[in-house]
Amino acid sequence: MAETATPAANDTPQPASTRRERTGWYFYDWANSAFQTTVITVFLGPFLTSVAKMAAGCQLGADECRGYVYPLGIKVAAGSYYPYLISLSVLLTVFVLPVIGAIADRSLHKKRLLAGTAFIGAGATIGMIFVTGDRYLLGGALFMIANISFGAAIVVYNSFLPQLGGPDERDGISSRGWALGYLGGGLLLALNLVAVQSFDNGTPERTLDLARWSIVSAGVWWAVFTLVPLRWLRERPTAAAVAAGAGGNVLTDGFRQLGRTLREIKAYPLTLFFLLAFLVYNDGIQTVITLASQYGTEELRLDQSTLIVTILLVQFLAFGGALGLGWLAGRIGAWKTILLSLVLWTAVILGAFRLPAEAPLPFMLLGAAIGLVLGGSQALSRSLFSQLIPAGKEGEYYGFYEISDKGTSWLGPLAFGLVFQLTNSYRVGLVSLLIFFVVGFLLLLAVPIRRAIVAAGNTPPRVL
Repeated sequence: MAETATPAANDTPQPASTRRERTGWYFYDWANSAFQTTVITVFLGPFLTSVAKMAAGCQLGADECRGYVYPLGIKVAAGSYYPYLISLSVLLTVFVLPVIGAIADRSLHKKRLLAGTAFIGAGATIGMIFVTGDRYLLGGALFMIANISFGAAIVVYNSFLPQLGGPDERDGISSRGWALGYLGGGLLLALNLVAVQSFDNGTPERTLDLARWSIVSAGVWWAVFTLVPLRWLRERPTAAAVAAGAGGNVLTDGFRQLGRTLREIKAYPLTLFFLLAFLVYNDGIQTVITLASQYGTEELRLDQSTLIVTILLVQFLAFGGALGLGWLAGRIGAWKTILLSLVLWTAVILGAFRLPAEAPLPFMLLGAAIGLVLGGSQALSRSLFSQLIPAGKEGEYYGFYEISDKGTSWLGPLAFGLVFQLTNSYRVGLVSLLIFFVVGFLLLLAVPIRRAIVAAGNTPPRVL
């Protein structure tokens, strides 16, 4: 049975979405997840670090070299080059995403904006084919373009969600999109890992080449599958976009609208309170994802093959987890389901603390548990936030949402690093992350979610 879109309050009524249109929207998750898994999670960090080390005069494959590179004349340890790029891209993203969101809300052609941001990011990723030898500056520039474009495209993509379904349908729509994303990202990563295992002859040069081609494959995947949403999604301009198209400049009007929203956002304190809760618990989630490999390697003394299998296990089980928690949200509501997922995340942290060293199976079982709660907690946070957005400002508010998702991802690693420095124990450092899940749970529990939805001018779903 087709799901129908409920017209947003105080906005232009939207025609019902079709199954074809929603499937097109799901496929952008399938398309862009390749960048997150193959590029960010597995290959890019070691690849750019190796290129920077070569530029610093180190022999390829040498672990002990402590050379330096000098981007823009700044002395940077080769091993720190990639983390610094991550930090710089996050900083720039904080400024870019709300602007992109404001422009999306004022545009009559939001699909073109999605195409532009996605294809720029995919093109920069494919451009990594030219990062050979010691071209670390080219690699860094391409990564910055790709990562910022990735976040910008996600903002535009997410802004379609409130227009594709009514209050009772968005949890399921978001969960199916997120699930398909984990499936697509996991499939390409599996193919790349098979290629690496099949063609790697053990030399550093071959390993580096295979990493480069794996990165390029993610850019191709991202670009090709982006054609599906561009073909099947419909333009659904807001009233503000129609007004802007009648006689304004989308870019300048977007900046003006962003300024007005920043001044007026205090009128929605409950929406801001939800963002605060999301910032806290999502930072705990992102830190677990980021540091799981380091914990497995340094504390549990597991080999690389165990880590790779666990990464794939997380990817594919997150597909089922997103669908399962989406189903549960349809019965008890997204708010309660997210709260339950935070309880499960707390159990995961406690389980990780008790894992024995040099025991692959318990680590994989823990990875399976992470997969089951990971996709659902993220997908339902996205759909629940869609209920808290004033009509016509989906892009802007999802820009703020992405900042909460990406822009504070240094807090958890900082806490982990400080605790490790004080205790010299990765286990104690991991347990320090409990505060993010406990505090995030309490903050989310304190949000009067039905009142927050009504305050934003929207109709609450039947169950929350």
